[in-house]
Amino acid sequence: MWSNYFKGVAMGAADVVPGVSGGTIAFISGIYERLIGALAQISPGLWTVFRKQGVQAVWRQIDGTFLVVLFAGILTSVFTLSKLISYLLVQHAALLWAFFFGLILGSVWFIGRAIKERSIITSFLLVAGAICAYILTSFAPTSMEPTYLNIFISGAIAICAMILPGVSGSFLLLLLGMYSPILTAVKGFDVTVLAIFASGCVIGLVSFTHVLNWLLKRYHDATLAVLTGFMLGALNKVWPWKYTLEYRIDSHGNTQPLVQMNVSPIRYESITGESSQLIAVILLAVLGLAIVLLLEKLRTSYQK
Repeated sequence: MWSNYFKGVAMGAADVVPGVSGGTIAFISGIYERLIGALAQISPGLWTVFRKQGVQAVWRQIDGTFLVVLFAGILTSVFTLSKLISYLLVQHAALLWAFFFGLILGSVWFIGRAIKERSIITSFLLVAGAICAYILTSFAPTSMEPTYLNIFISGAIAICAMILPGVSGSFLLLLLGMYSPILTAVKGFDVTVLAIFASGCVIGLVSFTHVLNWLLKRYHDATLAVLTGFMLGALNKVWPWKYTLEYRIDSHGNTQPLVQMNVSPIRYESITGESSQLIAVILLAVLGLAIVLLLEKLRTSYQK
């Protein structure tokens, strides 16, 4: 139980960062397909199960204990770590991006290994997924008014990305111009905004997981190839050294990066006059990679 709780905590921490997906953490920790399978059981058919077999049968069918513990970890992380993550993104962005770069790089290898039969088709889908993610993460953010309808729609869109490895729900919120309003609502515990956003998340999550579960069952290798490509292309977003081309003013009057360009560490030092922190960045990227390899080793040992 505690193991799944802390996996949820890790997923929540990743979901707060634009460019990193909680789905990636779920895949690294070996619970991804169990999570998708459990969520896909939530359907109108549960009413029939409830009438014939009762609450306990429904709970078993949706793997209720697993979902409650996991989402408790996610929510704990979102509400307790949002301020810390926001601080790190401003004060130590390169180091934070480096750590997640290592995590995602390790995940590319990890998920790629799960493809049972490699072929021209899976290779094509991997490349196509990488190109799509790269293009998506290169888009400049837009601006939507934080109306209740837009908040609901944003929740439905973002949650779909949050369960896809390599596609960040937070980044999609940033593209829609809704990242700051939602993060502000989390920090200030704005119940109305959070309830509307959560409603969108629930609708989007239940709908999309049925599709994803069907794909994993029918086209397992092809689906994994696309997901691996997504993560490979998402490395574009978590490159540690970025030069900001445009800024925006958030709801508190603070200046925030809007459009950024990836640069080399040498180029970064020359145009910003700041240290690239090259050694620290490399060490944190290696740490992220090592964590994935360690989790894979532990998972393999446990299965034996």
